[in-house]
Amino acid sequence: MFKSFRKQFLYFYLPGIMALLITIAMVIYPKEAFEAALNGLAIWWNIVFPALLPFFIFSQVLIGLGVVHFLGVLLEPVMRPVFNVPGTGSFVMAMGLASGFPIGAVLTSKLRQQKLCNKVEAERLISFVNTADPLFMFGAVAVGMLHAPQTGFIIAAAHYLSSISVGLVMRFYKARQSDKTKKIKREHKNIFIQALKALVKARQEDSRPIGRLLGEAIRDSINTLMLIGGFIILFSVIISMMDLFGVVRLLSSGFSHLLFLIGLNTDLAPAFISGLFEIDLGCQLASTIQNVAMDQRIIALSAIIAWSGLSVHAQVASIISSTDINIFPYICARVLHAVLAGLYCLLLLGPFQLPILLDTKTLPVFWQTIPHGSLPFWYERTVFMGGRVLVMLASLLVISLLIYYFEKINIKTGKANFRRF
Repeated sequence: MFKSFRKQFLYFYLPGIMALLITIAMVIYPKEAFEAALNGLAIWWNIVFPALLPFFIFSQVLIGLGVVHFLGVLLEPVMRPVFNVPGTGSFVMAMGLASGFPIGAVLTSKLRQQKLCNKVEAERLISFVNTADPLFMFGAVAVGMLHAPQTGFIIAAAHYLSSISVGLVMRFYKARQSDKTKKIKREHKNIFIQALKALVKARQEDSRPIGRLLGEAIRDSINTLMLIGGFIILFSVIISMMDLFGVVRLLSSGFSHLLFLIGLNTDLAPAFISGLFEIDLGCQLASTIQNVAMDQRIIALSAIIAWSGLSVHAQVASIISSTDINIFPYICARVLHAVLAGLYCLLLLGPFQLPILLDTKTLPVFWQTIPHGSLPFWYERTVFMGGRVLVMLASLLVISLLIYYFEKINIKTGKANFRRF
């Protein structure tokens, strides 16, 4: 009886109560709610929308043209043994690591819808490819918030190292479950021929004219970005109302005990609580606490960015709702990502002696660009992110081909030795 009531309370009563309280808060504080909504809208319109729209459109076009299928065959030799996901995951990985939230989730959902990966592989993939983009860490956080451009390297390095580590851990997630995805037989066929055949087959199965393909890609991308914008505005208002009602301060007082146990300054508690809900607000608070040492602020920022906030989690949940992908492994991976990001920061600032970077006076100019809505920013961001995608795909391709030809040589050598005996 008690368990049944608790389940009903969590799934039915509590969401309704919370929605009612937030609505009442908006009625009591209409001005603050309106300003919070405008702030969320400005972030979405000036930064998120123009930054992600080109990547959303071209990624869907590449999937429709069969290019992703082509890359999937070429990169299967590296993605399967390392992350236990199909080669098509390499495209999602490159786009996700370079372009930021939530494109990794969007593309993973697309792969699952087109049956380019099974349910378990999609859950592994989405756990480590939905990351922050480098410009956010170098520009918005290091320059705009911390006013210390040289800290961007440490934050980004910790973020990506922990992301790859999460991918390596998640490869063991349901490892014993039978893989229903057709495995590519590389032993007796040229990998380039297989890749070209996969491209042609995918294009024939899609069969949409280029005009229709492009039109649907634009429509779907704008719809997805409208959804993302709604979540950004919603959570901006929710956090503002929670702050006005003292909920953030109440949660911070309890969280400060945990920070004390792990050796972090308890003044960082409000930043962690804000970051629990929204990444930008959490980072802003963590960077402006002056009585906290710089190294501890960097550790806090790394953990908050890796966790990414319930706002991003809600976006991911909505994006994958049309598939059978379970959100629970993703949430667990975010917790692991946050812990590892903080630990990597601690190592980079300690045993690896990177505090010298905090005194560096020169860095590439683009790394010191604060994100803002302007045509030069949109253009430079697109070029910057596009270049990172190409570099990442090229690096993975080189590694994959080396593995493929190494295996091929070993197979031929093994056959020759067998014939001798």
